[in-house]
Amino acid sequence: MTEIAVLIGTGSIGVAIGRRAAVGRKLLLADLNEQTMAALATQLHGEGYDVATQQIDIADPDSVAALADAAAALGDVTRVIVAAGVSPVQASTQRVLEVDLAGTAYVLEEFGRVIATGGSGVVIASMAGHMGDGYSKDLENALAYTPAAELLALEALDPEAVGDSGAAYTLAKRANALRVRAAAVTWAARGARVNCLSPGIISTPLAQDEMTGPNAAGYAAMITASAAGRMGTPVEIGNIAAYLLGPEGAFITGSDLLIDGGVIAAMRAGQLA
Repeated sequence: MTEIAVLIGTGSIGVAIGRRAAVGRKLLLADLNEQTMAALATQLHGEGYDVATQQIDIADPDSVAALADAAAALGDVTRVIVAAGVSPVQASTQRVLEVDLAGTAYVLEEFGRVIATGGSGVVIASMAGHMGDGYSKDLENALAYTPAAELLALEALDPEAVGDSGAAYTLAKRANALRVRAAAVTWAARGARVNCLSPGIISTPLAQDEMTGPNAAGYAAMITASAAGRMGTPVEIGNIAAYLLGPEGAFITGSDLLIDGGVIAAMRAGQLA
């Protein structure tokens, strides 16, 4: 039977991973922006990939369920890449919670019922989830195990309680790692694995915009203080994701890998505010 790789979110990091994961598989692209998705599908088709597309709003559980069903109808779903999201400079607190937090939870639940034996998935979170002082054990437990449909009803996720969109983003990305750890148990029941990646400052069009925006000085300080002393590249994230998705990563599931060039290490050492 045909193996299916699903890429949700067609930004630079997701595409870098998709190019590796889709070799020898049919690639199902899913994105909110149909025009961008169609252009990418044409490009990848020209590179030799077998590509299908489906429009999706990751914040809509029905849309996510329809995508999972469509993927399973095409063949055995053996790779799932969750790279959709919005940044705090793009969206309100509410939208960040809907897309980055609840949307990822919907995907993990829906694809947890269709992932094939031997399949694997990766969720793209962010080093932001490693910033700050963390959250209470009770809140982290709720973020990990509350049914996805009930997440946004949690009192702690009321936008007034969360704060600005930056605080929402940090919370959402911490929740991503917690949801992946919980989903590793349910995915295991189908003989599948799932892991989380938390990239730092990666050279994407969005990052380039932010490097010239109001937070440019903060980004520059993080790069300077980091051990790597530079931005990362989408290809580097793709290489690590390919390892986790493939047979070499067969003993790894429920993990969150920080890939930030040493930014968080510098913060913990007191070299960054």
